[in-house]
Amino acid sequence: MPEKPQAKASWLATVSNQFRKGGKLQPFRLLRQDIHNLRSRYVSDWTVFNQLVVASAVYVFFTNILPGITFANDLFVLTGESWGTIEVVFSTGLCGLIFSLFSAQPLTILGVTGPFSVLAENMYKLCTNNFHVPFLPVMAWSLIHSAWMHYLLAIFNAHDYTMQYVTNFSADIFSLLNSVIYFQKASLELKRNHDNVPFDAFLYSIIGAFGTCLLAIFLSTALEWKPLFGRIVRMGLAEYAAAISIIFFIGVPYMGELANLDHERLSTSKTFRPTSPTRDTFFVRFWELPLEWVFISIIPGLIITVLFYFDHEISSIICTVERYGVRKPGGYAWDIVLLGTTTALCGILGIPPANGLLPQAPLHSESLRHWVEVDAEDSDSDSSPLTTASSPASPSSSSSSTTLSSPDLNTTTTPPPPKKKKLIPRVHEQRYSPLLQSALILVFISPPFQHLLGFTPTSVLAGLFMYMGYQSLSVNPILPRFF
Repeated sequence: MPEKPQAKASWLATVSNQFRKGGKLQPFRLLRQDIHNLRSRYVSDWTVFNQLVVASAVYVFFTNILPGITFANDLFVLTGESWGTIEVVFSTGLCGLIFSLFSAQPLTILGVTGPFSVLAENMYKLCTNNFHVPFLPVMAWSLIHSAWMHYLLAIFNAHDYTMQYVTNFSADIFSLLNSVIYFQKASLELKRNHDNVPFDAFLYSIIGAFGTCLLAIFLSTALEWKPLFGRIVRMGLAEYAAAISIIFFIGVPYMGELANLDHERLSTSKTFRPTSPTRDTFFVRFWELPLEWVFISIIPGLIITVLFYFDHEISSIICTVERYGVRKPGGYAWDIVLLGTTTALCGILGIPPANGLLPQAPLHSESLRHWVEVDAEDSDSDSSPLTTASSPASPSSSSSSTTLSSPDLNTTTTPPPPKKKKLIPRVHEQRYSPLLQSALILVFISPPFQHLLGFTPTSVLAGLFMYMGYQSLSVNPILPRFF
């Protein structure tokens, strides 16, 4: 019996030690470190800008906005017209813009995800059919509660004890799963075409989908076409492969007799106003919700927190894995605080919240990857200076000085052998590509650009899904281990 109080005291001492300086639960420990990291890298994030950054922004723009409109069409049906294209595009652009300016890891790409669409569908059914309360105020309070839960996770360093078992292998397996899911999305899009359009239009949609994917893959190999075109032309074709293929197959259905087919196209808004006919502004009067439902909303808020936290953390981890050669420090806790803030903001505006996207986040890193030459013996050290192929070799100058100092002018020392070089991957770590793609998405909330999006056949979207799956699979290290 006397051992029980001692055991309890020992347990309490162990727990209290976790909250002291250096403990895993020491409040604000990771946040202070992340803010320091953000300040140390922020200026340098604005010093890198080149054609690869622009090409990456264009590529991520298409891979973000077009799948997002698919989720918007689903949400339009699943939430009783509460959300539609304008809300999804607005959320994706706004949250992406905030993260590109203030996040500690700008490589992460944000957007509305499929799992949240499923959650929103179930919340709408419960609010409308079972409890007869308005959906948007309940969702607003759920997202507000989720915000302070995000803050608590960041304050008490949740990243340390939730992600300590996530390895490169775990990230690669999760990325492989998302690649397969995108192929499945492509097949679902084609099945929807089969159900909604005549047979002749469906046959073209198959051609359009595979054509979009195969043309993008073909153009992405343009660097190997030497001597067919000049180097600049080949680089442009390779870096803008997806954009060229998408634009080409958007135009094909308007050519010749194909224009007479009944193609299914993306559904977009025609005015800058909420989709729901009962709303005039992007603002939810959340304070009018009965008090008991303010507290009940904590339950879905907790589910959203778990979903967003793990989704965003995994996205941030995968886009900074070792094969990309990321060198600048990130900040998981700070980004979770920022994610909580944007989540609450989306709830108040009455738009679906955005969080880390897969596979868009690692595809963003992949599109920014390039190769640099370093000394082979120093390549394992992150602090070693990078030496490009055009850099002058330092050994030559040292050997000449040795020769001049020799007492016998007829004898020269043997110069040391040149250092071996090694190509290693690096990523352009900057904020321009996420900023540009987010700004482009925000531009498309205006009615003229919404109308422009409406010209896109859904077959192009299916082809883009296949290309994204292919791109993700091509860089995933899991499959080469089996084949």
